Amino acid sequence: MNQKISRIDTRGRVYVPKALRTAAGFEHADFVKLGFNGGSVTMRKVLLVEDGDQSPEARAAVTRANIRMMDKDEIRALAKYILDLEEMKK
Repeated sequence: MNQKISRIDTRGRVYVPKALRTAAGFEHADFVKLGFNGGSVTMRKVLLVEDGDQSPEARAAVTRANIRMMDKDEIRALAKYILDLEEMKK
């Protein structure tokens, strides 16, 4: 794949072009691990977080990873369960 040039904005963010995100398998809201190796910044998708990490971000990453392994019926049942929980809170 051809290299792409992006600019770092004032908040330190970098736009990753869609072709690169697609090739890397990155999707919206994925967690990535950034590193530095031999003068280059590296980025890889994180499917599961470190054991014991109970941060909201870690729990969300684990949930998304688990949902990706479910079939449609399991996802629908989980969605219904979550909606039922929300209704009980009202």
